[in-house]
This record gives sequence, structure tokens and C-alpha cells, in this order.
Amino acid sequence: MERNRNDFSKGPVWKCIVAQAVPLTVAQLVQLLYNVVDRIYLGHLSDANSLALTGVGLSLPVITLIMAFTALFGVGGVPLFSIERGKGNEDRASRIMGNSFALLLVSSVVLMVFGYTFCEPILYAFGASDESYVFASQYLQIYLIGTTFSMMSTGMNGYINAQGFPKIGMFSIIIGAIVNIILDPIFIFGLNMGVSGAALATIISQCCSAIWVLSFLFGKKIHIPLQLEKIRIKKDITFSIFKLGTANFIMQGTNFFVQVSCNTMLQSYGGDLFVGIMTVTNSIREILMLPISGMIHGSQPVLGFNYGAKKYDRVKEGIRFNTLVGCIYMMIAWLLVFVYPEYFFGIFSDDVSMLQHGVEAIHIYFFGFVFMALQLSGQSTFQSVGDAKHAIMFSLLRKAIIVVPLTLLLPRLGFGVMGVFMAEPISNVIGGIACYTTMRMTVYKQLSNDVGGI
Repeated sequence: MERNRNDFSKGPVWKCIVAQAVPLTVAQLVQLLYNVVDRIYLGHLSDANSLALTGVGLSLPVITLIMAFTALFGVGGVPLFSIERGKGNEDRASRIMGNSFALLLVSSVVLMVFGYTFCEPILYAFGASDESYVFASQYLQIYLIGTTFSMMSTGMNGYINAQGFPKIGMFSIIIGAIVNIILDPIFIFGLNMGVSGAALATIISQCCSAIWVLSFLFGKKIHIPLQLEKIRIKKDITFSIFKLGTANFIMQGTNFFVQVSCNTMLQSYGGDLFVGIMTVTNSIREILMLPISGMIHGSQPVLGFNYGAKKYDRVKEGIRFNTLVGCIYMMIAWLLVFVYPEYFFGIFSDDVSMLQHGVEAIHIYFFGFVFMALQLSGQSTFQSVGDAKHAIMFSLLRKAIIVVPLTLLLPRLGFGVMGVFMAEPISNVIGGIACYTTMRMTVYKQLSNDVGGI
């Protein structure tokens, strides 16, 4: 009975996607609070002005790099797990999950040691000034302690959702986020710890999330549990995870390079103030991306399962649903941020000087936001069916090939600091159209002909 309930090949596809996406979106909403509540509190510190936000912004590339490895070893294994589960190969699926766990554990320790060893040169290389370095180092040195907790809770939670337990996956994030939201004001304001308090609250909350995720995966309620004897790094499985996970790694890894290039150029052409503005702008983007991100990630187990079960018409139906809903939502979000930029900016900072320059930056940055829906629909389809080649190619195209060069070039061509904010909308238009068009001409066309082995 439990197996039938989690069989994504039955019932309307859109209902399967929504059933996965709604709890996942709620979970990501709470995850968003996880990520931005620190910035909201720090942005209103009376004695730090914009420097506290700038310090957190300088730490974000390191956090993004950690998330990139989480995506490589954790998220990269989930589509493979879903495909094998759809084929009925439960032992193989279990070994994929155990392999992901082992890779996450080893990489988290390596990243933590590396971060501590090179903390100071890394932050200065990422655009820190002597003033903002104080805040950035306070945050990052404490945050790194929770690297293993962060990677385990995020990387392994996908295996809960992939087995048809999105509500459990939702609570994985809710538990940690509630702890973070409660502890933030206590540590930041009550104990007067400032930036250090924000980081401490974050790692405690990540620990709680990790305990919840692993206790469920090792338990008896899940269909394919995590087993100690299968927590092994196997060459063939690791290669498969690397092959597909590389797309996820590049998506996050290119964000790392974008953040580094943005921070360095913003520091050169605008100073700490504009690094803080970009931190706020990225935070707003995270808020607006939430619903579409939840739907896209919720659809991946459904698309992957049906692809493994050779239900190609259902895969196509899921692609169409993702595209239509995504485009409608992103258009609405674009209009809202265009009409009410002061409201969104005011959530994160009451610094008048930041707001004056920030409104113009937001209008530029979010222009053409709707094209991100095409990028996400195409990208998620490639990942869901195991098409690593195209997933990797379009991850590189939008960020590494378009955004980073434009970020470094446009300010030098006379656009100044606003040239940094112009790179994003240009990449959204070019990358979104190219990714979606290619998906329709390759994967979608092959599915129409009932051709497997994409």
C-alpha cells in the first residue's frame, strides 16, 4: 500500500508534481528564512550600518562552494536513485544513497579544514576591505564548524523526498529553521553577539536538521532505508553520481565565481556599500525564486520515476506543466519587484544610502526575470532524465560563459558599478531561450518518439 502511494506513474501528473512541490515549497520557504533571517536582523543593527550585511555577503561565496559540493554528492545522486527505484532496482538505489552519504561526509571535513586554513586570504581575495573583513571573518569562522551538519541535512534530504515523503522532507528544514529564527534575536541582540551570534544560531539549527534527516533515513518507516553496510564509496557509483551531479555542482560552482567576481568589481567601483546592496538584491531574488524552485525540485522525482518506468507521455506532460506555471509566476514576480522595489529592499535594510542606490540596481538586475522559468524548466528536465551533457553545458553557459565575463567587462566599458547588475538579465534572456529550445529539440522530441537512453 505504501509503495502504491509513492508510485508517481499513477494519477494526473500535475497532481503528483503539486503533491511533491507544495510541502517542498513550504520547506524551502522555511529554508529561505534560514538563509535570509540573519541578513534581516543584521541589516537593522544600528551600530554597524551596512558593514554587517557586507560581511555576510563576502562570506556567501564560501557558503555557495560548500553547497556546490552538497549538490555534487547529494543532489547529484537523487535522480539516479529515482530512476533505479522506478526500474525496481532497490538494492542499486540503496547503494547510490549510501555512496552519497559517504561522499558528503568526507568532503565536509575537507572543506571545513580548508576554510579555516585559508580564511583570511580567501576573504580579502573575495573583495573584503579592512573594515568589512572584521564582520566577514566573525561570521565565516563560526559557520564553518557546522559544515558537516549543513551538507548532511541538505544533501540527504532529497532521498526522503524521492521516496514520496515530502512532508517529512519539509519538516527536516522547518525544524532547523524554527530553531534558527528563535536563536537569532537571542544571540544577535539579547547576548549582543552580533554577526557571531547569527552564525552560531545557524550551525545549531543545521545540527537539528541533520539529526532529523538521518534519524528518518536510518529508521523503519522509509521504504529504502540508509544502511551502514552500504555506506561505501564505490568507483562505478561515484562515477555515475559525478557524471550527473557535475551539472548541479557547476550550477552552484558558477554561482561561486559570479559572487566572487561581483564582490571584487563592486568593491573596486562602488566600495562596501554596493557589496551590501548586492547582498540585499540576492536575498530578494531568493524570495522571488522560492515558489518556482519548489515546483521544479518537486517535479524531478516525478519526472525521473516516470522516465525510469518508460512512461514518456507523463514526462512530457510534467515538462509542459513546469513551463506554463513557471512562466506565469515569474512574470508576476517581475512586475511586483519593478513596481515595489522600496518595499522589498526595506525588508533587509533601513540604510538610506543603500536604498537610494539600491532601487536602481534592483530595476536593472531583475529585468527579463521571466526568462529564468525557461532556464529552470529545461535544466530540470535534463537532470531528471539523466542527460548530464546538456545539463552541464547550460549550467556553464549562463553563469561561466555569460555572467562572469560581463561582470568583469561591463564596468570597464563605461557602465560603472551598475554594469555588474546588468550581467544577470542579459544571461537570463540568452541562457533561458537557449536551454529551453535545446531541451525541446532533444529530450522532448525523443520522448515523443518513445526513444529511451537519452
